[in-house]
Amino acid sequence: MPTTEERARPRPRPVPAPAPAPRRRGGDRAGGRSGPWPYLLIAPTVLGMAYLLLYPLARAVLISFQDFRLRQLISGDARFVGLANYRALLTDPRFWTVVRRTFLFMAVNVVLIMVIALLVALMTERLGRVWRSVVLSSLVLAWAMPVVAATTVFQWLFHSEFGIVNWTLTSLGAHSFERYPWFAHGTAAFVILVVLVVWQSVPFAAITLYSALTTVPAELQESARLDGAGAFRILRSVTLPLIRPIVMLVLCLEVIWTFKAFVQIWVMTKGGPGDATTILPVYAVQTALSQQRYDLGSAASMITVVLMSGVLVLYFRQMFRQEDER
Repeated sequence: MPTTEERARPRPRPVPAPAPAPRRRGGDRAGGRSGPWPYLLIAPTVLGMAYLLLYPLARAVLISFQDFRLRQLISGDARFVGLANYRALLTDPRFWTVVRRTFLFMAVNVVLIMVIALLVALMTERLGRVWRSVVLSSLVLAWAMPVVAATTVFQWLFHSEFGIVNWTLTSLGAHSFERYPWFAHGTAAFVILVVLVVWQSVPFAAITLYSALTTVPAELQESARLDGAGAFRILRSVTLPLIRPIVMLVLCLEVIWTFKAFVQIWVMTKGGPGDATTILPVYAVQTALSQQRYDLGSAASMITVVLMSGVLVLYFRQMFRQEDER
C-alpha cells in the first residue's frame, strides 16, 4: 500500500496525443503538389515570349541557309544552299572591314562609358543629399529620353547651317567651322556617333555603379585610409574588388548594347558617308534592303548574334569562377 508521503506527491498528467494534421484539399493527393494549374497560368506568357523571340530567331537562321531574295519573298519557294551565304560573307573584304570597324566602335564606346560612369558614380557618392538627388534625377531624365529623339537633337546640334555647335565655334573665332558639314566627313560622323552613344549609355552605368558603391562598408575604406592608402589605392584595392561582379555585369551589358547600336546610326547617317559608320547590324540591314539579299542579311545577323553570345559566355565563366572562389 502507498505511504502517506507517496499519496501527497502530485501525479503526472498524461500527455495528450497530437491531433492529426488537417488535410489540404487536393494537395496531398499528388505528394504536396498543386497540379498543373501553375503551369497553365504561366503558359500564355511563355508561349507569347517563345513566339516573339524564338520564332524570329529560328526564321532568321533558316533564311541564312537558303537562297532568299525578293522573288523568294513573294513566291515562298526558297532553295536550301547550306553554308553558301556564310562563305560569301567570310570571303568578302568589305565584311571584314565592317567587322573591324564594329569592334573599334565597341571598344571606344565601352572604355569611355565605363570610365565616365565610374567617375560620375564616385562623384555622386561624395555629394550631399540635395546635390546627389539633382545628379541622379538628371541621369534618370537623360536615360529616359527616347533614342530617336536624342539622335534627332544631335542631328540639329551638328547641322551645317543651323547647328549650335558651328555657331559656337564660329563665335569663338574658329571661322573654318562656318557651315562645316560634320556628317560629310567619315571621322567627324564617327566621333559624333560615339559621343551620342556614350551620352545615352552613361546614365544607366553610373546609376548602377553608384548603387554598388553604396554597399561598400565605410569601415574598410577608413581602415585603409588610416594605414596610409591614398584615394586611388583605396579605389583599386578596396572598392573595385568588392563591386567587381557589378562592374563586370555593366561591362558586358554595355558591350552588347554598343555592339548592336543600330537606331542611332541608321537615323543619323545610315552608315555613311560611304561606309565610315557602318557596323555589323547596319551592314545586315543594308544588305537585306538595298541589295534585296535577305539571305546574306540574315547570315550577317547570325554572325552578330554569335559574337554577342561569346561576350555572354565570357561573362558567365567569370561569374561562375568568382562563385567557386567564395
